Amino acid sequence: MTHDDYVRLYLDFLAVEKGLAKNSLSSYATDLKKFGRYLDEQKLELDRVERLNIVRYFQSLRGKGISARSNARALAAIRGMFRFLVAERHLKTDPTENMENPKLWTTLPKSLQPFEVEALLKAPDCSTPEGLRDQAMLELLYATGLRVSELIHVKVDDLVMDAGFLRTIGKGSKERIVPFGDTARDSIQAYLDRGRAHFVKRPDVHLFLSNRGRPMSRQSFWMKIVKYARLAGIKSHISPHVLRHSFATHLLENGADLRSVQLMLGHSDISTTQIYTHVSRARLQKMYETFHPRA
Repeated sequence: MTHDDYVRLYLDFLAVEKGLAKNSLSSYATDLKKFGRYLDEQKLELDRVERLNIVRYFQSLRGKGISARSNARALAAIRGMFRFLVAERHLKTDPTENMENPKLWTTLPKSLQPFEVEALLKAPDCSTPEGLRDQAMLELLYATGLRVSELIHVKVDDLVMDAGFLRTIGKGSKERIVPFGDTARDSIQAYLDRGRAHFVKRPDVHLFLSNRGRPMSRQSFWMKIVKYARLAGIKSHISPHVLRHSFATHLLENGADLRSVQLMLGHSDISTTQIYTHVSRARLQKMYETFHPRA
């Protein structure tokens, strides 16, 4: 039987057994025929389709700008057809089993590769006060995963340099303690020793000051991170939040537990943090497809 034959069987089942409305049947038919054309292009028979083929199909839809809602509807149609064909013993396995909703795929936060982060952190010229300040901000942002609004409000007294942690007030006026490593500590200390005094025009408790002696603004830091990304040769879109996403993704990829990452990010609900497990799996999938000889 051809793909079109299977689609007709399934649509008849939906119409007769499930009583699906005409408009819904039309939408299902459209989605399944598009999927069929993709399989034809890949020279794949329906009984040879694997989970990876379906993932790649939805990646191709995403690349064409298809909305998350349309992708979710298409997956519902494809998943329903495979379940039906397995139940009717036309197929032995269902490649869509336990497949996540593509709505999740389109909301994955962007993150940098470790080598890109390394290049970004090295971009400031640390022979100048501005470079010392900017490197300290970048290092602290990546080391802690702070929101940019939290970063610019860090006060000198919030830092406990010997122990390597800081206090910050996040969303909902909740205080949390966030650790940072030796590299960030060294950059902050260099800025405190040789850079910060250059910006002090009047007494100010904030750690990071602008050239006018005021606390650094979100917009100013945004412009700086874009500038340094360009110097580092990073071509993808970047913002302060991308470094926060990179912090969380890299922690999880290197074995950190979800609960610890949740606490460091200041998420009140762990389900918010779980999105980064999808990032890790997506990156793992991409790496597999790139490097495995039989991917």
